Amino acid sequence: MRSLHLSHANEAIRIAISLLFLVLFQSQLYAQPVTSASRVSVSTDLEQEVALVGTDKRAVVLMDIADGWHINSHRPTLEWLIGTVLNLDLPDYVRVTDIQYPDYKEYEFSFAAGQKLHVYEGKAPIFLTFEIDENAPAGLTEISGSLRVQACDDMVCLAPSNIPVLLAVNLTEDQTAVSERRENLFEEYVPGSGNGGFVTFDQAGEVNQIANLIDESGLLWTFIVIFFIGLALNLTPCVYPMITVTVSIFGGQDDTNLFRVFFKALTYVLGIASMYSVLGVMAALSGGLFGGVLQSPFVLAGIGLLLLALALSMFGLYEIQMPYWITSKLGGQNASGFIGVFISGLVVGVFAAPCIGPPIIALLAFVGTKGDPVFGFWSFFILSMGLGFPYLILGTFSGLLQKLPRSGVWMVWVKKVFGIVLVGVGLFYLGLAFFPKFTPWVIALTLLIGGLYLGFIERTGLDKKGFRLTKWVVGTAGLIAGIMMVMNLQKEGVEWTPFSQERLETAIADNRPVVLDVYADWCIPCLELDRVTFVNPDVIDALDDFVRLKVDLTNFDSEESEVLRQQFSIIGVPTIVFIDASGREVGPARVTGFLNAADFLEKVDLVGLR
Repeated sequence: MRSLHLSHANEAIRIAISLLFLVLFQSQLYAQPVTSASRVSVSTDLEQEVALVGTDKRAVVLMDIADGWHINSHRPTLEWLIGTVLNLDLPDYVRVTDIQYPDYKEYEFSFAAGQKLHVYEGKAPIFLTFEIDENAPAGLTEISGSLRVQACDDMVCLAPSNIPVLLAVNLTEDQTAVSERRENLFEEYVPGSGNGGFVTFDQAGEVNQIANLIDESGLLWTFIVIFFIGLALNLTPCVYPMITVTVSIFGGQDDTNLFRVFFKALTYVLGIASMYSVLGVMAALSGGLFGGVLQSPFVLAGIGLLLLALALSMFGLYEIQMPYWITSKLGGQNASGFIGVFISGLVVGVFAAPCIGPPIIALLAFVGTKGDPVFGFWSFFILSMGLGFPYLILGTFSGLLQKLPRSGVWMVWVKKVFGIVLVGVGLFYLGLAFFPKFTPWVIALTLLIGGLYLGFIERTGLDKKGFRLTKWVVGTAGLIAGIMMVMNLQKEGVEWTPFSQERLETAIADNRPVVLDVYADWCIPCLELDRVTFVNPDVIDALDDFVRLKVDLTNFDSEESEVLRQQFSIIGVPTIVFIDASGREVGPARVTGFLNAADFLEKVDLVGLR
């Protein structure tokens, strides 16, 4: 019988490897040889070839687009089109204070079903203003970067390209050595026109960190680092639903074969990695919001109902298994079990999408700039394998609970524990879909009701004194945790004002610093920030001098959200943006993902108000 299982496993591995080579072969076979770079040439020019330190200088990046072709505007009309973005790697003594992308033109194209698109064509300049620090070193300064473009004609869009950009200027402290200004280059430039929005170049710096890692250490070492970045994501709050669901799925299974349980856990992790990788590549190449799939109430409700269905099976109402006509073709119930856990992994991979942080933002930006979907998929796949590695161990050992001695009576109760957990997580996602403001109360009520039921109402094993004591301890712990959470929900937090462009402009005109909290109702780390960090008294005091604006990206694909995401360079939520009294973002203070109160206060200190 063991040899039969081994043969099935070997056959599955052989098929998986064959499919892998097929995918790689197809990706090379159908790789498009013509890229957008073949349709766009780029040149640069500066206001002065020799400039004085401590002054502002203008520059232009000129795009020359081939006849019959266009490139998407900085803020493309359709979500799946890739916008034109200039990324620069700036030295410490140079800052970009203004950027003006070209005025777009509107045309209808057949591939867009007649919808008018915002595009650039012909010669299209991007104007910039640099602020050069008075302590900048004299001599040649080279500013390198890249221009991401996607070229289209009336029928097709080419693969996006990352075109190198180089700006070179000689800096001097001698006023007499400064060259003449070339005003004719900047007749179309109106500084502060705002069509570039608040542009930060921190993202470009993160892109270059990854690019430099590949250049200096090679692709293999870069992938190893990416794996450990994924592993570190398990220290963030976004993994809480993943942990509970994983233990519940594997702890409730009856399989006691170590070999099968391990490979089921591996299959489960591969499902997580597959979904996470696809969502990551889609977000990177489209410029969309990572985790934005969770904006749909239908997706949230579907996940919630699925988890509730799994919960009911834990209470013994029914057993979930595939129909016989399917299992017989797949090689029996064991084979279908692998498919079931893979599908479960796909669902849990959606939970992982909001797991973001500065390294994830850097990877998203790098993949988007590189424009290679195959490289992007493998980058996010390795990242998500790091994220999923603990669940390989957790799933394996949770699945072996049935193998413990005397597992019969108490295992019935343990399954009900898993059932309560799944009920709580399922209701949590239903709450996100229909009543997001009250979602934190779902967790508190689950702890209170679950603790009461599991510890004092559920009747299993009451004749065993030790087991009865265990139930009381677990139930009491649940009640205490629930009460503490209810108390936490009563705390007053940071008071926010809904964002509007008028409020932002008024604050900047009044020379007041601004903090923007960019959030979404479906974002778990956003809830964690609200209920942990923003109720801390020190954080409340530290933000008191700021104009506090809350930017709602719950419906991220709306026109208003698209403008805000482009304006503030938002790739994921939560994102906290600090703008100083002069109206410039304090780039190093930007927060992406959850931070505890102590780490958040360090970011506030970078603004220099305390």
